[in-house]
Amino acid sequence: MKIFLAGAAGAIGRQLVPMLIESGHDVTGTTRSEERATWLASVGARPVILDAYHPDALSAAMIEARPEVVVDQLTDLARGFSAEDVANTARLRETTTGTLADGAVAAGAHRLVAQSGAWQYAAGPIPHDETHPLRTPTDEPKDAGLRGIIALERIVLGAVGIEAIVLRYGYFYGPGTSYTPEEAPELKVSIEGAARATAAAIERGPAGVYNVVDDIQSVSNAKARELLGWEP
Repeated sequence: MKIFLAGAAGAIGRQLVPMLIESGHDVTGTTRSEERATWLASVGARPVILDAYHPDALSAAMIEARPEVVVDQLTDLARGFSAEDVANTARLRETTTGTLADGAVAAGAHRLVAQSGAWQYAAGPIPHDETHPLRTPTDEPKDAGLRGIIALERIVLGAVGIEAIVLRYGYFYGPGTSYTPEEAPELKVSIEGAARATAAAIERGPAGVYNVVDDIQSVSNAKARELLGWEP
């Protein structure tokens, strides 16, 4: 299968790309870095160096790749979860998700898989499943991340003519992340487990939203277990 992976050399991409290559997929991956492009090529992917904020370049790369599946793993969290990094990631999602969704349709892709977060559910009965509402954001800077998630989910799930899947990950822990298993917040998932869930969503499962989290009381992962065949 031909896959276009935006943000291919981040923490999850480092786990996901080798999995996809090993499974026989043809992967085109974007990065802003020459060094990371070299890594992508070394594991068998086709690197494209571009700035995702440039819609024409992003769209052209997607059209040229002609993917069957587009995966959005774009973030700006290389330095962690500071207020600035979270705000930058929100801006990235608000700015680029529409380009990715439109480009996926224009390129002839049949599926779009995007990264979201499982830590923004509104207060209510637990465990939270995917039908439960997210919090209503305020205009305060502390809600920038939530505003970005809401924008991403609205655009992806509203895309016409494509199967849209949103993966609400927990906080990542493991190689290339900000956390060890012991240091991560309770609502978490290993980076390797998140990559496996993403690989599963690329290949199977109905469109919709999935929580991708470790076994905890507050958020249910039953849907991903049942429909994606995934385990944390």
